[in-house]
Amino acid sequence: MGINQAANQLEQTKIVIKPKVGLLIIGIILLGANLRAPLTSVGPLVTSIRDNLGISNTLSGSLTTLPLLSFALLSPFAPRIARRFGMELTLFLSLILLTIGIGVRSVGGVPTLFIGTILIGLAIAIGNVLLPSLIKHNFARNIGLMTGTYAVSMNLCGAIGSGISIPLASSSGLGWAGALGCWGILSLITVFLWMPQLRRPSKSGKDVQTAQKEKKINLWRSGLAWQITFFMGLQSFIFYTVITWMPEILEQKGLNADEAGWMLSLMQLAVIPITFLVPILAGRLQNQRLLVVPPVVFLIAGIFGILYGSTLFIPVCMILIGIGVGTIFSLSMMFFSLRTQSTHEATELSGMAQSFGYLLAAIGPVLFGLLHDITHSWTVPLLMLAAISALIFIVGMRAGNNEYVTTQ
Repeated sequence: MGINQAANQLEQTKIVIKPKVGLLIIGIILLGANLRAPLTSVGPLVTSIRDNLGISNTLSGSLTTLPLLSFALLSPFAPRIARRFGMELTLFLSLILLTIGIGVRSVGGVPTLFIGTILIGLAIAIGNVLLPSLIKHNFARNIGLMTGTYAVSMNLCGAIGSGISIPLASSSGLGWAGALGCWGILSLITVFLWMPQLRRPSKSGKDVQTAQKEKKINLWRSGLAWQITFFMGLQSFIFYTVITWMPEILEQKGLNADEAGWMLSLMQLAVIPITFLVPILAGRLQNQRLLVVPPVVFLIAGIFGILYGSTLFIPVCMILIGIGVGTIFSLSMMFFSLRTQSTHEATELSGMAQSFGYLLAAIGPVLFGLLHDITHSWTVPLLMLAAISALIFIVGMRAGNNEYVTTQ
């Protein structure tokens, strides 16, 4: 089935919304909203936090690295926790942990800042792993639509988090602690709206109980599982490296700090429509190899445009990079469902890929900065990102094949 035919079928993608299903959809949207904003809201406030608490640049920089390491450490264990307690209850407990973490982080002291940050990272790690498999189980005929819906919620709230942090901290007089604490309101609302999922008969709860009796699968020996893992991980490497370093790169190309910040926002906004459309298209295609090519081309074009182009082309380059990482991220989320035969397998694959993926994400900004320190130039680090984009193409063509990770 071609892309044009798939696009023509988008209008036919419908969910018959019953009250219980409607509450589940609202819950999934709100869960998605909580997966980025508590983290993206930190970046613009790092300078204020550092100056207010008198901490070093290294410590303040770890505020963005600690959650990624938390993702990497907990993701492999999230499937086991879900099998023990059920998926809905596990997500509910993660929301409570997230709310506690946001509150602790907002107390205002150095120890509570880092303890809260770690708790937030652990809570979000569970949501990252379990949401794709929750969607696979409850919306098997609409995986693409629901994946796109929660991805839009996640990225939109992430962009909002970046944009309103400074106004909340300065204009409203809340300070950095109050600005970060505001996201506890969203997580608390989500806690209450997720409660109906604990009362309804849980098919996913039965599924995870059944999974305990199933033969244990070893995805670490599956070549396809590793291709998907690298596809996810290398995308995360590029995304978090760009988020960390691109403002400084653009400032050295002649933009002021505000303009560089807006270019980063432009990149994140470009992701939003892509993260909705790509999962729907991917779900309609027999294999997804065709969808791997454009984002890699866009990534390489955007990176080379930043490296060798004039400032006039920077907005276009940032949009290209945004479309590239957004498409690859959406395909990664879809592969967790499309390349597995059960909710149990989807959860295991998601845990494996996100654990390794976020470990790469934590390494990326550090390695990029190290190459810059060694070469005193942005050329070699940016060429490294272009080379990684080419690697994404190689593993993506394999991951895009229409087969299952457990049939190898």
